[in-house]
Amino acid sequence: MFGNWLKTTILMAAIVALFGAIGAMLGGASGMLLALLFGGAMNVWAYWNSADMVLRMYNAQEVDEGSAPHFYRMIRDLAQRAGLPMPRVYLIDEAQPNAFATGRDPEHAAVAATTGILQMLSERELRGVMAHELAHVRHRDILISTISATMAGAISALANFAMFFGGRDGDGRPVNPLAGILVALLAPLAAALIQMAISRSREFEADRGGAAIGGDPRALADALAKIERIAQGLPLSPAEAHPETAQMMIINPLSGGGLAGLFRTHPATEERIARLMIMAQAR
Repeated sequence: MFGNWLKTTILMAAIVALFGAIGAMLGGASGMLLALLFGGAMNVWAYWNSADMVLRMYNAQEVDEGSAPHFYRMIRDLAQRAGLPMPRVYLIDEAQPNAFATGRDPEHAAVAATTGILQMLSERELRGVMAHELAHVRHRDILISTISATMAGAISALANFAMFFGGRDGDGRPVNPLAGILVALLAPLAAALIQMAISRSREFEADRGGAAIGGDPRALADALAKIERIAQGLPLSPAEAHPETAQMMIINPLSGGGLAGLFRTHPATEERIARLMIMAQAR
């Protein structure tokens, strides 16, 4: 728990520093001050509101025992097994099978799944996936994951502003337009590197924790194999529009190749499956 709080604090500090650097590039000392203030305010806002923002990005609809009884009861049973409060439960009307967890702590958590994953996985496989997401909640991964997603989007927007509108230095002289282009390229890159640094190991831990919660490592392994195979041919529109949120998903939802492959925030699915199968054989 302390480790994740430390990572979150470092991430927030890095983002504020990046905002300050972009502000200095755009407007010298005054621009840096304004950007630092904006970055600090964004951190406070993100802590309290980023989960709801991500859910709105995916047009996620909250469900309860009346509207999605089987799925809701599954989450309730898994949450009890994990020793967690009951999270809010959401469905996303998308064909690609995928799921994520969000929120600032276990008491304010939410889990979301696409309608595609409910249709394409068996009950056993779906339990494995949702147990994985609840493991993220129990490990308190969700705060840093959600904040990094929303802040990376803000950084990208600020970088685009730099490229299109340029700025002036402390003496009022126009900034070199190449500098604005460089900021526009490097700021999203820095955000992607921050996300990549925090995401890979935690997926292995969530796989391990989810297998323990669900009691069936092979079910999660089978689910990962099926999701990986199906998701490659089905785009997830909100993730394509907001790629900074891709690191929240159980499987990388993005269809882009080339340079995008350099910034995968998930370990290789084959390695995740291999580790789960070792767990299954040891039971």
